[in-house]
Amino acid sequence: MDASQQLILLILACTVGLFLWGRWRHDIVALAALLACVVSGLTPAADAFVGFGHPAVITVAAVLILSKGLQTTGAVEALAQRALPQRGGVLLGLGFLTLLGAALSAFMNNVGAMALLMPIAMQLANRQGVPPGRVLMPLAFGTILGGMTTLIGTPPNLIVSGFRAQTELGPYSMFDFTPVGLAVALGGVLLAVLASRWLVPHRPQPEAGSFDTGTYLTEVHIDADSKIDGKPLREVEQLLDDGDAQIVGMVRNDFRVIAPLSSRILRAGDILVIESDPEALGASLTRLGLKLEEAVPPGNAEKDKEKENEDSDEPAGETTPNSEKDAEEQTPPVRHSDEIVLQEMVVQPGADILGRSASDIALRTRFGINLLAISRQGHRSIRRLRWTEVEAGDVLLLQGDPEAIAGFAGEYGCAPLAPRSILIPDRRLALTAVLIMLGSVGLAAFGILPAAVAFTAGVLSYMLTRVIPLRRLYEAIDWPIIVLLGALMPLAAAMGDTGAADVLARTLLEHVAQGSPIIALTLMLVVTMTLSDFMNNAATAAVMCPIALSVASQLGVNPDSFLMAVAIGASCAFLTPIGHQNNTLILGPGGFRFGDYWRLGLPMELLVVTISIPMLLWVWPL
Repeated sequence: MDASQQLILLILACTVGLFLWGRWRHDIVALAALLACVVSGLTPAADAFVGFGHPAVITVAAVLILSKGLQTTGAVEALAQRALPQRGGVLLGLGFLTLLGAALSAFMNNVGAMALLMPIAMQLANRQGVPPGRVLMPLAFGTILGGMTTLIGTPPNLIVSGFRAQTELGPYSMFDFTPVGLAVALGGVLLAVLASRWLVPHRPQPEAGSFDTGTYLTEVHIDADSKIDGKPLREVEQLLDDGDAQIVGMVRNDFRVIAPLSSRILRAGDILVIESDPEALGASLTRLGLKLEEAVPPGNAEKDKEKENEDSDEPAGETTPNSEKDAEEQTPPVRHSDEIVLQEMVVQPGADILGRSASDIALRTRFGINLLAISRQGHRSIRRLRWTEVEAGDVLLLQGDPEAIAGFAGEYGCAPLAPRSILIPDRRLALTAVLIMLGSVGLAAFGILPAAVAFTAGVLSYMLTRVIPLRRLYEAIDWPIIVLLGALMPLAAAMGDTGAADVLARTLLEHVAQGSPIIALTLMLVVTMTLSDFMNNAATAAVMCPIALSVASQLGVNPDSFLMAVAIGASCAFLTPIGHQNNTLILGPGGFRFGDYWRLGLPMELLVVTISIPMLLWVWPL
């Protein structure tokens, strides 16, 4: 072993040790390893940052953006509400939810899929009266397993494809991972669902640390194409009950009805007054295919002003005398912003808006802001939302440009609450996001364009259609992952150039595998899986790929078998909460402890090995 091999192995050992230690962030460790390779002369300075232009890195960034669009538009939530059974036991609901999570993870970031389905999982647990952890852990494991089935499902698959592209074999296609990955995913999902009753610790949900605004009152409009047009009110009430929402009134022809009869037939043009939790508001709208009455485009402010004047049925005495004059003289041109946000504002005591309504202050025409809902502790009101007089302590759910909302808050004495995810679905943008994602997947799957180019084209389409506000577009990228991947690529190249990967492979074959390809393949899978339980899966894949290629070369066998073993092993982190972000996400909500994961995780990893090895030998024969 020469000096350069010793040096790169020392850097590799320190890097893996720091990864396992966990004191420093993975991207910081990777950058330090990159600089060490450059300073020591193992990596030419001119090639230090070539990893950031690697197709795998670009594809990961593009997929993260496309996944964010599916999240923010409500496309995934709409699919979940339609796919999941509304009736049945916990086993049926858990099975459908876990399968849906696995399917979504195949085509979007699995962390994003997990974050979207977590509220639905919590609702399922509450409805069935089971501890939330029993639903959350199978869902987390299912979303991890689903990512193995396609090229874009998880970063390790993209990294493995990138290393294969450096050989004469070329990169993997979109569904090369599917035969083995699908078999493992189906077996894993089945185990997670069936064994969760006995292997998942039943711990109560800890008290939520977030603020509580109570329930929101909002108005939804029934369009002519709505699926509840012509249905009795009782059917709608049944659907809303499953989402912890209820109807408290309705408006028909400007006539307000308190506690409408369940037998009343709904018609297009009716407005329903719904009481709902903030987190369940979007789900309720998605379930019924409705839209908020007050959510109108800012550009329609003048038209909406005329409508408000026509529809007004409040006595003149309830309107501030100078409100119409203020609206005429002070109305600035409505800004068309690239960024429209949702913001919760609490009305402070002594605020200038007290005793006034959104219509009184011309909220839409002056600020371009929509009042979507009001939360009021103590009592409910079914007056029209735009005519409801604001009281101290009310929480207003506002939609509009962030600067406009800030200007309104400063002028009228409202304070912003801590931001949280409140999803208001947009059917038009949701359909656009789905079509763009399907188009990108199709271009990559049929080999029309390379994966990096196909998904970058999808990002450009997002920009042109404004599925995600332009100023928020790059916030969807998990930059530490990008830095991690870009920095480790030169390190992996240095392992190959110096022959260090060959040294490790030879040691592995001589002292452990005893020259047996099957034993070597199994060992490659187990070692990769073990490392992934304690360090980032992308980093694990980047470290193990050069070793896998070298082992295959020295044995004279098909390198695909070993690369696929690395891809599977890097994705299967089930023993600890730090092995994968999805495991970390459920740690608090599920009430789990560090040592709770191995009870279901260890059988899961044994199952992965049992299924993977025969499938690898069959699909990718040695």
